[in-house]
Order: sequence, then C-alpha cells, then structure tokens
Amino acid sequence: MPASATKSLRVAVLADSDTRWKWGALTAQRLAPTDAEVRLDGYLLRGRATPTARQLREVGVRADSLREVTGVEFLRAMSEGPDDRYDVLVLALVGGGVQAMLHGLRSAWGPGRRPVVVTGYVGVVYEKLADGLLLRHGADLVLANSRHDADRFRAVYEGVGADASSVTEVALPFLGGAPYTGGHDPSTEQGRGPCTVVFAAQPSVPDSRKDRTYLLNRLIEHARKHPEREVLLKLRSKPGEHTTHIEELPYQKLVQGMDLPANFRLVYGHMGEVLDRTDLLVTVSSTAALEALHRRVPTVILTDLGVREVLGNHHFTGSGCLASWDQLDAGHRPVPDEEWVARQGVAADGTYATAFDTARERIAELLERPGGLPPLNPYYTPETAPGYLPGILARHHLGPDGAPLPGAPAADKAPGPVRQIVRRAARGAYRHGVQRVAPVIRRMGEL
Repeated sequence: MPASATKSLRVAVLADSDTRWKWGALTAQRLAPTDAEVRLDGYLLRGRATPTARQLREVGVRADSLREVTGVEFLRAMSEGPDDRYDVLVLALVGGGVQAMLHGLRSAWGPGRRPVVVTGYVGVVYEKLADGLLLRHGADLVLANSRHDADRFRAVYEGVGADASSVTEVALPFLGGAPYTGGHDPSTEQGRGPCTVVFAAQPSVPDSRKDRTYLLNRLIEHARKHPEREVLLKLRSKPGEHTTHIEELPYQKLVQGMDLPANFRLVYGHMGEVLDRTDLLVTVSSTAALEALHRRVPTVILTDLGVREVLGNHHFTGSGCLASWDQLDAGHRPVPDEEWVARQGVAADGTYATAFDTARERIAELLERPGGLPPLNPYYTPETAPGYLPGILARHHLGPDGAPLPGAPAADKAPGPVRQIVRRAARGAYRHGVQRVAPVIRRMGEL
C-alpha cells in the first residue's frame, strides 16, 4: 500500500561516504510525512571513503539497519521484491555511482511496481555542473538545495533535450539549530566583537601544502592577536579516515611541532554542536557556511587565496561574506546580502519548515500512481553516450545493459576474518599512497 495510506514510509539510503550518508539519511527523514512512521535501512557502498564507526557516530543519524555492500550486492538486495520492501530509495553517491545504480536498478527491476528513486547533492554545486547533473538524470526526483540550483539544473537538462521534470527544489537537510543572538560575552571586546572564531576546514580545498600552511598560520596568528577570543580549527576527519574528498595534507599533521597559543584548539564533532558556540565562522567554501548563515551566525568566505572556481569560493560572490584575514584581524564583521541568502536555500527567514513540502507531495503522487512507475529512464544510454557510459558501468562491475558482469563481487555473507584483514590492509595501502606517496611524486614532477 502507498505510504500515504499506511502512515509509514519504508526508505533505503545508499551512501558512499560519511557526508553523503548524513545527507541521504537526513533527506530521507525530511521527505517523510510529518505524522508518518519511518523505517530507514542504510547501505554503505564499499570503497575508499566508506565511513568508519567513529564517523558514523559523529554524523548522529540512526538507522533501523546499516550494512556495507558492493554495488552488485545492493542491486541484488533491491531486486528481491522491490515494491514489498521500500517506498523510497535515496542514492547519496558521487555522480558516476548514481548513474551506475540507475542502470543497474533498471535492469534488476524491469517493468512493474518499484520505489521512488531520489538523488541530489550534499552541498554547494560549484564544479562539473553539467557532468554531475547528467549522471544523476533518470532518478524520479533530482533534489536542488536552493532556487538558484533548481534554475541551473533545469537549464542544463532542457539544454540537452532531457526531461527536467525531476528537478525539485528543497533545502539542505541538515540546517537547523538555535538562531544566533549575539556575542556570548560582549564585554570581552570593544563593540561586541566575536569571542569564539571557528575555521571550518575542508579536505581538498585548498589542496597544496603552501596554501594550507598559509591558512593555518593565519588562523594561529589571529589567535595570538586576539588572546581574548577562543579560536577553533574544526576538522572533518582524523588521519587515515576519508570523507567525500581525499585529504592528502591533514591539518593535524601540518600543526605538529608548531608553537600554539593557549586559545587555539583543534576540534572534531558534529558541526551543529560547534555552531552552537560560534560567534564567527571562517572558511574557504565549506557548506558549513550555509549552515552558519541559516542561523545568522556572522560568516566569512576567505579571499586570501583569490576568488577562484577551483576553490569554490566564487559561488559566494554577491553574498556580502567575502573578506580576508587582514580584515578579520582588524575587526571586520560581514553583513550577508538578504536576497543572495534567500536564493541559496538558506531559509534564514523562517521558511525552512516548508522547504520539503513539494518533494513530499511529488513522492506521494508517484507512490499512488496507478500501475506503478515506468522503468527508470536515464539520459545516458549505450546509444546517446557509447564512449562514456560503458566505462562508468564497468567500474561498478556492470555491463552495458546494467546487468552484473560475470565474476562481479557479490558476497552473500559478512566477510570472514581473513577477508577483513586483507580489506583493512588494502585500505591502509591506498590511504598511504594518497597521503604520502602521491604528494612526493607530484613534487618530483614539479622539479
């Protein structure tokens, strides 16, 4: 029976990293009717960024079941009575993973009843817009986190002659928390200056040792210039862990051996909890900036390294939040542009409670469609992209028709002790190569 009739929603989320699990699981909860009982089953796609137990705890999202799978294992699970098992499937994956699963699910399900398939983006979309969008085409709903993104998404789909009706405007699912009301201890500084400054680090932005060391030194220098402030470096992961993006030069390693002031600290944990005590958020282009703006926490997007597409801070042009460390050291406090904020889905005006209403309505309509939903219909097919699609599918052990290739890994039971040891060793070797060997090779190439 459809979810609207049973007042329950059965949802599966397939994610390939800690941040995408957070986005997918919270999106699943936001998409459920407010009075519905939700059963959430999580599937973690096995790969370099499969989240650790610590990362999952930090995300803070609980599932009724959670297990690690290969792509083929997941497709097998979804092919076993898809209409009986789930109402909604959220694909929280990188673009190529979404495309592979869409073709795999089309092959596994065939005609007949199936879940509503939803996908989207974890945060700001500032690169590979056309590539990422077309790889997500074919899902029933492609979620856009803002009005700005929804307009861009539709323009891309319509520009290539693809159906754009799947684009659905929502907001980031992890916004929330108490609104910022001012400095926690305004008497400590002249003119109510900030007393807790947080720098939100990113795994891959910037990516060079020189630039990352520069930002770290400026943060430490800011702490020395303002001993009355608490200055926090908010880190995403611990060394050896991976997130959505590869971190070759963790700040934890760069800070080793440095003389740090007493008011400077490295912190982990849930971003929302850190924002609870933040008076000024500083970042290059982290999605944390949107979380802060939603709460009306003063937010700065750094210009020290330029305003460049490769950094992602170009997305914030017009926001009123661009500034440099020199300006911050001198006491600058940014004032965000309200029109820009409104178009970015930040919903600081109190409309966040209704941001997912349209998506909920569309899902209810699709679940109640007589005869079920038609087969998934991605834009990329062996006919439209014969030189591109087969490679994407092959990386997930799928043939051109979406069916698993002979010999594709698909275990029916949990890995044994030997397999677990081998897997951990392989991941360790991969991470060592990413964090130690690859940077050396690049430096040698620059000689």
